[in-house]
Amino acid sequence: MQVRHRCCVRLPRWSGSLHGPGCAAAAVVLLLAVWMTGRAAPAVHPLDRPLALIAEARQAFAKVEDYSCLLVKRETMRGQMQPEQVIEMKVRNQPFSVHLRWQKPKAHEGQEVCYVAGRHNGLMRVKGPGLLGKLGFVNLDPRDPKAMQTSKHSITEAGIGNLLERYAARWSQETQSNRIRARVNDFEFEGRKCLRIETMHPGSKPGDHYAYRNVLFIDKEHHLPIRSEIYDWPQPNGKPEGELMECFSFVDLKLNVKLPADAFNH
Repeated sequence: MQVRHRCCVRLPRWSGSLHGPGCAAAAVVLLLAVWMTGRAAPAVHPLDRPLALIAEARQAFAKVEDYSCLLVKRETMRGQMQPEQVIEMKVRNQPFSVHLRWQKPKAHEGQEVCYVAGRHNGLMRVKGPGLLGKLGFVNLDPRDPKAMQTSKHSITEAGIGNLLERYAARWSQETQSNRIRARVNDFEFEGRKCLRIETMHPGSKPGDHYAYRNVLFIDKEHHLPIRSEIYDWPQPNGKPEGELMECFSFVDLKLNVKLPADAFNH
């Protein structure tokens, strides 16, 4: 979709009439200045507004010390879409700390993972679901194959701050493309009024970008993302908008809740 931008320059009104060579010359100079100003205006890139919204979100997030929410996520792993996961999430920004406790699916109910930057030699603390949980917490590398079986992202990449940085980096890099399409419109998600930012790479192929299509939902009240959708390239006879690869939602987000230190002591 090509977005057209119109630039209307309105000439100032003169209190008297334009008569005589001096006034005519002044009018010519004014028209020339307006024409030159229009020619000098920088080109508008489709990602200008998405990047401006990301910058605004980063400024808003800089004021957040901690938060809690319900993380709802789905990801494609090894070519198969995984069951939806519903996770109680607590995050502290300094030092970066994450605690996750699974509610769904049933197979993961009660599982807990805790990570604190600079603690436990960079390892996370993991408590298994069900009977495995009776063993308590054990150490595990965040990039261990066992930890990466159900997600493309490690716990060190979790949370709103990391999501913002990923989008900022990708969109900044993608400004070099002249084929990207972007649109921003109003939307409502889980009862929250949002700006829905969608970017797409028509004519591209897998490997050119991280994804074919990205959709980010920015909450209008606190200016932070509350949902992200990432789509793979369209397949022959498949959906023209691509197939969902991963989706993360931050539901019932509560900011600056002053989480106690023991929330991350495991």
